[in-house]
Amino acid sequence: MSMLSIPSPIYGSSHSSLSISRLPYSLTAQPLQVSRRAKVRGVVVMSMEAGIGVMATKLGMMSFFQPDGEVVPVTVVGFKEGNIVTQIKTEATDGYDSVQVGYRRVRDRKLTKPEMGHLEKVGAIPMRHLQEFRLQTVDQFELNQRLVFDELFKEGDLVDVSGTTIGKGFQGGIKRHNFKRGPMTHGSKSHRQLGSIGAGTTPGRVYKGKKMPGRMGGTKRKIRKLKIVKIDKDLNVVMIKGALPGKPGNLLRITPAKIVGKNIPKN
Repeated sequence: MSMLSIPSPIYGSSHSSLSISRLPYSLTAQPLQVSRRAKVRGVVVMSMEAGIGVMATKLGMMSFFQPDGEVVPVTVVGFKEGNIVTQIKTEATDGYDSVQVGYRRVRDRKLTKPEMGHLEKVGAIPMRHLQEFRLQTVDQFELNQRLVFDELFKEGDLVDVSGTTIGKGFQGGIKRHNFKRGPMTHGSKSHRQLGSIGAGTTPGRVYKGKKMPGRMGGTKRKIRKLKIVKIDKDLNVVMIKGALPGKPGNLLRITPAKIVGKNIPKN
């Protein structure tokens, strides 16, 4: 039997002699392999959109009176200069089909040289935001193409709107998770406290995902299947029924609502 001498990190090479037969089976009989789970863990897969979308700016909320007299709460969304196709990715070049869109014009000095070079390559204006829309096909798009909202959507369509919610800082369980408060009278000293968070000896720890006080808001949220109530071409605004993420001035991403089996495949 062949012997392999491995220097000991403590006593030196003269006090350590390890036989190959004592090594684990996985190191002697099989080559070292990376598990499939480890390979795909770092891969980020972009969800496919039902169609090309645009970026917009939230302006605020108001009440909209329909012709029949019904009052509908709507969010007014405006558009700054942009929504221009800056890059087209295909299956052959990048492994998937998507369209990159730029929004909100800024000064040249607001961007870095790599960002300016990326936009100058297609002859686009300097823009602050760049986002991708993964599609089933990108044949109908071309570089430096301007996307107009009223050409992509019409009144009555359903859209998915995503944005960053308003940050509310560190909040307690009542505001963050809608917990009920304790008795306020009869000698109770537990008014807005969280209460018990688990047993002591078993399991002897707090389960992950426990609803507790912490940072609230400031995260990305998507609200699905919202109805377009009004498209005003003169004011260049759109009125969408309901509330949208963020405060006035927030960046929004508007895409056609996903309806599995109709405008997006089941797989």
